[in-house]
Amino acid sequence: AAGQGKQVMVLVELKARFDEENNIHWARQLEQAGCHVIYGLVGLKTHSKITLVVRRDEDGIRRYVHLGTGNYNDITARFYTDMGLMTCAENIGKDASAFFNMLSGYAAPQTWHHLTVAPYWLRSELEKHIDREIDSARAGRPAHIIIKANSLVDPLMIDRLYLASQAGVQIDLIIRGICCLRPGVAGLSETIRVRSIIGRFLEHSRVFYFFHDGREELFLSSADWMPRNLDRRVELMFPVKDRAIHQRVMEVLQIQLADTDRARLMQPDGTSVRVDRRGKAHLDCQAYLCQKAKAASGPESEQTDEIRFIPISEPPEQKNRGGSPG
Repeated sequence: AAGQGKQVMVLVELKARFDEENNIHWARQLEQAGCHVIYGLVGLKTHSKITLVVRRDEDGIRRYVHLGTGNYNDITARFYTDMGLMTCAENIGKDASAFFNMLSGYAAPQTWHHLTVAPYWLRSELEKHIDREIDSARAGRPAHIIIKANSLVDPLMIDRLYLASQAGVQIDLIIRGICCLRPGVAGLSETIRVRSIIGRFLEHSRVFYFFHDGREELFLSSADWMPRNLDRRVELMFPVKDRAIHQRVMEVLQIQLADTDRARLMQPDGTSVRVDRRGKAHLDCQAYLCQKAKAASGPESEQTDEIRFIPISEPPEQKNRGGSPG
């Protein structure tokens, strides 16, 4: 794009774990190609995943935004599961422009429409959503929280979830890695269930669901619930507003909560056990979602005309070029 005369700005995080040398290499390559390369904010590691394309369409300027839970990495993309949202919604586009202006030092954001940014606003926003569920449960109304993340370590967020459980909020946690919360403890976390999915793919997406008296708010994020993510990194959380996409993400959560093959359930003492399959249908959530994605790709993705490559097993017979033998 830069070679075609387009203005390109790229943020390269030089402190990315295990990838510092590679990122320095690409930063130099991008600069040589004419891109404006920035390296983040002083004292903060940039962990958000966002792309913004601004172009002039027939009806005016339009912003195209991609927001994701996973890195722009062609290697991990082959065996990590992540979620991304592509949109040209006007307010998300405005937020994306404000976000890049903040990172480049051009201007500080005055307000956010849909994006929530760490380390300054994300923690308080999550606490607000949990508190709403607590208020609903205390008023005798249904209340439900589902959190899917890589790690749950932050003590303040764990205490908030304990408080929600004591109020009667139903809490389902899908945590692949470290989880410092203890579920099912009498008087503390009786309504909390914790499971992990260990399968062919590494579960890497972060999804936050809040029932909110039936309004069902759903968010995707780059952030795990750890002090470093909430307090010392530039992270993003963004809402899923489109109804069809909302249903698709919820299906992933529900399938993972119903998994009887790959899931491990955390016990109150911190150990994990397999799901008791007795009387339950066999369900491998990753295999199910792969099969569904393959079916949804449609027949046009299949090869209609069979092409066969048949090896020659022996040399062909030579024709006599000199006539009959004499």
